[in-house]
Amino acid sequence: MSGIGWITAFLDTDETRAPAGERFWCAVTGSELSARRGSRGEFATLLPADGDPFLRAQTVVQSPPGGLHLDLHTSDIDSLAARAEQLGASASYHELGYVVLGSPGGLTFCIVDHLGQRRPSPVSWPGGRSLVDQVCLDIPPSRFEAEVGFWRRLTGWPEAGTDSAEFARLARGEGPLQILFQRLADEQPVVTAHLDLACDDRPAEVARHVDLGASVVRRTDGWTTLRDPSGREYCVTDRPC
Repeated sequence: MSGIGWITAFLDTDETRAPAGERFWCAVTGSELSARRGSRGEFATLLPADGDPFLRAQTVVQSPPGGLHLDLHTSDIDSLAARAEQLGASASYHELGYVVLGSPGGLTFCIVDHLGQRRPSPVSWPGGRSLVDQVCLDIPPSRFEAEVGFWRRLTGWPEAGTDSAEFARLARGEGPLQILFQRLADEQPVVTAHLDLACDDRPAEVARHVDLGASVVRRTDGWTTLRDPSGREYCVTDRPC
């Protein structure tokens, strides 16, 4: 058993772009931004209208657009961190009560105290409903099998079927976020990640995001890729919420 009780996605944004990005994601998710915390006020939580939070924001001194990392919540930080290292992760232990790690493909994630029990409901809008429900790991082809295997063994979640060799998915645990893996067409230095939203009317949801300040990057049969005001790319999908 992995002992992972919850997953949080952290929006890591350059200090100059963070305010616009935080306002955007609060509007998209119907959340309120918590009081800031940390030595520089760098951390904040997006508080949903119901359920427990699973999105947080971190301002960083310098970051390319689209920074995102995961927090894995557990009641036994040391055991889960040791297991991650045995599976090939690199680790940096902190006295503040959490562990910063890198997956075999170079994706940053943290192991922290357990938080959250109740998954938030989809948020309703005049044009439909939507929910951030997935983190997609963008993996260069040479690292795909190893990275998927690492996360499957670490989480203990079984693989769920997909209809394309381009993707693999882990069946969701108790938390609000499931993990999707995308095999990129080209090589890149490290694994990166982006958020996916489920909705019941993609054109209406995309139009709402554009009204809030996002721009459309590309459209496909199953999803639309957008860029938020801070430069972060993400997807709105046809997956039901």
